[in-house]
Amino acid sequence: MNKINTKLLILGSGPAGCTAATYAARSNLKPILIHGNQPGGQLTITTEVENYPGFANPVQGPWLMEQMIEQAKNVGCSIINDNILNIDFTKRPFSLLSEKNNLYSADSIIISTGASAKWLGLESEKKYRGFGVSACATCDAFFFKNKNVAVIGGGNTAVEEAIFLTKFAKRVYLIHRRNRLRAEKVLQERLFKNEKISVLWDSEVKSIYGEESPNLVKGLKIQSTVNNSSSELEIDGIFIAIGHEPNTSLFKGQLSLDEEGYIKTTKHVLTNIEGIYAAGDVHDKIYRQAVTAAGFGCMAAIEAEQFLESKE
Repeated sequence: MNKINTKLLILGSGPAGCTAATYAARSNLKPILIHGNQPGGQLTITTEVENYPGFANPVQGPWLMEQMIEQAKNVGCSIINDNILNIDFTKRPFSLLSEKNNLYSADSIIISTGASAKWLGLESEKKYRGFGVSACATCDAFFFKNKNVAVIGGGNTAVEEAIFLTKFAKRVYLIHRRNRLRAEKVLQERLFKNEKISVLWDSEVKSIYGEESPNLVKGLKIQSTVNNSSSELEIDGIFIAIGHEPNTSLFKGQLSLDEEGYIKTTKHVLTNIEGIYAAGDVHDKIYRQAVTAAGFGCMAAIEAEQFLESKE
């Protein structure tokens, strides 16, 4: 077993983790960042990013994350390709065991493991992900100006995304497998009043079809949940809005989580354990943007630095 000691360990390499790493390294904390299951986070499955500050023209999500990771390296952060399997947060220094049989010992930890969108689980969904299939209307709505799109889901997120998409799309179809929505009544009222939105009740998506080269969504095959009848809907984009899952299963029983599994934090991104901070989508279920995740990463690094100074 290889033992690795550090003042500050950062889990996750999305915008929150990379920003935390950059700030911590510039404060001479010599942090270690562990990539985790999805190096670069959710931006690596996004094609064009148009709303991240500092770029006049759209940039590719994977390229943006490569730049963030290189920036963290260049200022002195050590980045390791590894995945944590077990943790012990009961005492400082905190202990973490990885799948590469590394035992990490850290005086402070920043958790930026993010969240994962829930998907329908269709093979065709995977094929067109990033090419007409998205899980973030706020991120990608602009690319569907004057086009027809569909939103899948019946909760607050689905209704909010459908309403938001009407600012860009020509027609929005909300597809829900039941005959009533779970969203708040005030949101439902706004939805039903919007002339650009059509609701397809008792329906579920069975497959997505489109062009092969390049991959572009052209429509959906839909099945009724009442009588199993089939139909097709021609659309240019599909937004999956059936929720997100924070990547927090590792921390159950050791950190305080809310009812949806997100890490509970103070306004200073501190968890219930002194010296452990959470940044980005792993605790933020409201904004879920790259720029806000980066901001939380900055906050966590500054808080961790102050904590470590107070203990020396």
